[in-house]
Amino acid sequence: MKILCLTPIKHLKGVFEKLESFGEVCYHPNINKHDFKFLFINYYDVIFCNPNKQNYVLDKQTLRNFQGVIITASTGLNHIDLDYCKNNDIKVLSQKNDYKLLNDLPSTSELAFGLMLSILRNIPRGFDDVKNNGWDYDKFMGHQLKDKTIGIIGYGRLGKMMKKYCEAFGMITIIDDPYEGYNNLDLLKSESDIISLHVHANEETRHMIDKKFLDCMKKNSYIINTSRGEIVNENDIIQSLKENQLKGYATDVIEDEYGNRKNSPILEGVNNGLNIIVTPHVGGMTWEGQQKAYEWSIDKLKGLK
Repeated sequence: MKILCLTPIKHLKGVFEKLESFGEVCYHPNINKHDFKFLFINYYDVIFCNPNKQNYVLDKQTLRNFQGVIITASTGLNHIDLDYCKNNDIKVLSQKNDYKLLNDLPSTSELAFGLMLSILRNIPRGFDDVKNNGWDYDKFMGHQLKDKTIGIIGYGRLGKMMKKYCEAFGMITIIDDPYEGYNNLDLLKSESDIISLHVHANEETRHMIDKKFLDCMKKNSYIINTSRGEIVNENDIIQSLKENQLKGYATDVIEDEYGNRKNSPILEGVNNGLNIIVTPHVGGMTWEGQQKAYEWSIDKLKGLK
């Protein structure tokens, strides 16, 4: 078996050695889209990948004559052109809906909670001020979590974990997920001090958080996004922050992660001093989570031998 590995795994205990036991491994964890075209892609049986490091999409241009299997150590699939793969008989194996594994991977929901706590307590701004020799008690006055109302949009695995964490801190939770029998969106928008997004990216959810949604939210509320950047209209988020309707936005994702990030309204907003926290799509990036995710991926290779 010939395996093209596009994601860094050598830092994880025993993972690369296990991968090598299946055959020849070509290791390119830092390759870019320009150099990708020089690979003889049809030489490989398996592409081993993950969206966190990949800054390009596996599409018609990159996959060319590939006829093998793609294994991604992720639930998100926006780094793979699924329509192209389907039309060209390329099998894609992901962790989506593998609940036995996923229920043991709380990393993304933990980050969502951490982002919420960080932006409500102004932790990054306070730390930056201390690094610049500041020491101001009043400048970074924040909010406690207890008795705050959080609206959780999307009540799948991560939404359920988030609810559990929030209630442990004495927060009031409102759930909206019509697919799970919760139709509380109007109440959620008007009553929530914080809204946390836990939905998949698709045509239904694209830009669901827009000006109309934001204008219906409780004034001076916050949004936490560990789903996908395209769930929100980023220009509308920026305008709402400027108008002091939205008090803060904490996100692990931006819309055009695979394009020119210099044009991101969110990153521009950070540079202009708006109350935004951004992390570089690290929701699943914990040592424990990555170890389990890649061991899962290697187990999938057993069925291909």
